[in-house]
Amino acid sequence: MQTLGSIVFTTFLFLWTIGYAAFFVLIGGFMSHRRRFALIEWYAERIFDVLRITCKLDYRVEGLENIPAEPHVAYWKHSSAWETFGQFLVGPPKVIVLKHELMYIPFVGFGLWLLRSIDVRRGAGASAVNQVVSQGRSRLAEGLSILIFPEGTRVAAGETRRYGVSGALLASRTGCKVVPVAHDAGFYWPRRGLMKKPGTVRVIVGPPINAGGREPREINDEAQAWIEATITRIRTERS
Repeated sequence: MQTLGSIVFTTFLFLWTIGYAAFFVLIGGFMSHRRRFALIEWYAERIFDVLRITCKLDYRVEGLENIPAEPHVAYWKHSSAWETFGQFLVGPPKVIVLKHELMYIPFVGFGLWLLRSIDVRRGAGASAVNQVVSQGRSRLAEGLSILIFPEGTRVAAGETRRYGVSGALLASRTGCKVVPVAHDAGFYWPRRGLMKKPGTVRVIVGPPINAGGREPREINDEAQAWIEATITRIRTERS
């Protein structure tokens, strides 16, 4: 039954995303940023409703009190597709830093543009970092927070890689806080494969990190240490 549920969910996710993206781009251009994000929250909520029914996979969030009232840079662990949708439902509206290739997906790409996403080209080096800092600064000034997957790509559950510098550099130069977010979604919804495991994804929002004027690598080391230690704790408590 879990296999059938996973197939049903994956089919729904594909059709729902393409259909909703087409609807979103038709009306999103006439809306404020806040209303656009409200529409996307509704889209993500429906995904998790179907995920709960078909795959018996739910989620819970801890540490919401750690999210600052002011715009910030959110660091999310990236081990699954789950957090791509889940981040819309945790905290204030966030602008996503994403790879440029996603902007070419029909309807979806234009929808991401309407959400003020910051797209960067892989391998662009310093120019990509400068783009995140420049555009991120303007988004923060607009009252929007920034979402960064600091590892740059999805990694298998239990693994990590060196964090990119752009988010930490943005936070250091603007003085905003970095908020680390750990979760175990990769255990239930692996980065590869069709199967979804039943259970409850646990999301923990960590204490905000003061970043103003600090060295970016120091900020990243602190965030990564907290995220990986928290994921280890989640895994131990799950066992």
